[in-house]
Amino acid sequence: MGSIPAQEQAGAESQAWWKSATFYQVYPASFKDSNDDGWGDLPGLLSKVDYLHRLGVDCIWVSPIFESPQKDMGYDVSDYQKIYAPYGSIEDVDAIVTACHDRAMRVILDLVVNHTSAEHAWFEESRSSKDSPKRDWYIWKPPRYDSNGVRHPPTNWRGYFAGSTWTWDEHTQEYYLHLYAPEQPDLNWENKECREAIYEETMRFWLRRGVDGFRIDTVNKYSKRTEYVDAAVTDASSSYQAAPEMWCNGPRIHEFIREINQVLAPYSAVSVGELSNTPDPQGVLPYVSAKAKELDMIFEFSVIRLGNGDLFTGKYIYKPFSLSRLKALTEKWQYFIEGTDGWTTVFCENHDNGRAVSRFGDMSTPELWRSSAKAIALWQTTLTGTLFLYQGQEIGMTNMPASWDITHYKDVEAVNFYAEALESGDEERIQKTKHGLSVLARDHARVPFRWNDDKNVGFTDDETKSWMRIPEEQGISVESQSGDPQSVLEFYRHMLALRQRYQGLFVFGTHQLLDRDNESTWAYVKEGIVVARDGRELRGKALVVMNFTSQTAPLIDVAKALGCMSQKVRLMVTTGTETSRLDDGTLSAWEGRVYCDFDLEACDLHCC
Repeated sequence: MGSIPAQEQAGAESQAWWKSATFYQVYPASFKDSNDDGWGDLPGLLSKVDYLHRLGVDCIWVSPIFESPQKDMGYDVSDYQKIYAPYGSIEDVDAIVTACHDRAMRVILDLVVNHTSAEHAWFEESRSSKDSPKRDWYIWKPPRYDSNGVRHPPTNWRGYFAGSTWTWDEHTQEYYLHLYAPEQPDLNWENKECREAIYEETMRFWLRRGVDGFRIDTVNKYSKRTEYVDAAVTDASSSYQAAPEMWCNGPRIHEFIREINQVLAPYSAVSVGELSNTPDPQGVLPYVSAKAKELDMIFEFSVIRLGNGDLFTGKYIYKPFSLSRLKALTEKWQYFIEGTDGWTTVFCENHDNGRAVSRFGDMSTPELWRSSAKAIALWQTTLTGTLFLYQGQEIGMTNMPASWDITHYKDVEAVNFYAEALESGDEERIQKTKHGLSVLARDHARVPFRWNDDKNVGFTDDETKSWMRIPEEQGISVESQSGDPQSVLEFYRHMLALRQRYQGLFVFGTHQLLDRDNESTWAYVKEGIVVARDGRELRGKALVVMNFTSQTAPLIDVAKALGCMSQKVRLMVTTGTETSRLDDGTLSAWEGRVYCDFDLEACDLHCC
């Protein structure tokens, strides 16, 4: 486990290492604090590399660590070549890269280049004068005036964090564009000199130091539509309107991404882009087609955004969804790559969303929490594509308690959306926003990692300090779950080993959804190459079947689903506490199983 495969299954064409890899996202502020200041840091991460190696992680993705005023938790970079002091130093990054490479693991960094901090030297020079050599490195526009002489922004666009996308600069008497907070001005990718500086000072600088690639933030927003016209009015109650069509997948975006690829290619660096507002596979394929030479992978957010309202004003007005809807979206992005030269990713958690077990699972009892967290693990680890885990997912970490009030939310988006609801004076909207935040807010993923069940959960040794409040629940920790064969953690370890051993089936295999309208159980067949102990290549199938309810559910006809005689069926794995029988006819609450049609003894694996 954790080793870099020289090639994939015998007889198959050589595959890129990142296709069969398990990536693990670390949110460093909340992972491990080594110096007891209440803020996670790079030495803390370094101390846990062995834990991640034992888990089965192949590559660590480190969320933003660069110098920043932290208006948006590091997604506002003021210096790409310095590390934010509470995290540590450049030498700490070097030490992590070395430690990972020594263990045949890799490291990617989070690259934020749609915008910088307003405190970045580039922007300070840009705003110093209209004649500044870097004036055109950002997007500046003159104001509009109405018939009464009142000044207005250049367009009516609404930003992601509420309010206008434009902020007035008194010194130069123009507005600058920012899709996010006013402290995050957008770079002007139309300016070639600016692009070259981005490539040299952000990408090559870190690639030369040995990092293995980047998760690239907001990757499809670099090319704006340059006519800068108003968006259609879709919210009559607001002065500002959602306008993603003005900045997503713009006219030069593929040109820009190909340039990025040319920067990364000499280093064999991996790229995974955050591709928002692109729910159509035909819009995604050009970014990840091998022939296009743009990105290796992208994150598409249809699954992880289930429950959200519209992306702008109603994002935190929770919308319930059905199991069939979750199935359909999973199926859509599994089928996406069949018959193409593209690739896909598998994930259900990240730093921008509520915890998976609190959204897709069952929190009503400790037993159902554990069972549903393991069912989610089974779902994720048996899907085709590159698997991404988020810190704490492997121990079933949950959302912050619903009883916590809004004062415990720190994220700029949550604070702004709640303030906007308050400003509306609409009590129903206020209550719905509070409820939506309790399920979906970004803060849920950012509470400190639970290493043990002490008051400070092993995150820091100073019980009086933590940048975020620590929930008090017991039993959800690495310490309490390690070595327990029924725990969520040990199940993840087991499933990552299974996924690696049978990557021809689970990572690269085809996906066939069964009984798509069933709102209780979820079943699909994976088919691909299985390598026997003697080196023979077998064509094998696996049936993944999961009960996504708190009641028992009937088990489908396994032999029929696999298309084989019942005598050939083998139980590969179950999330249950006892080895299940093929003919018992039912699945217990939140139980998941994997059956296969090949001889496990011949393949040298004992799973149950």
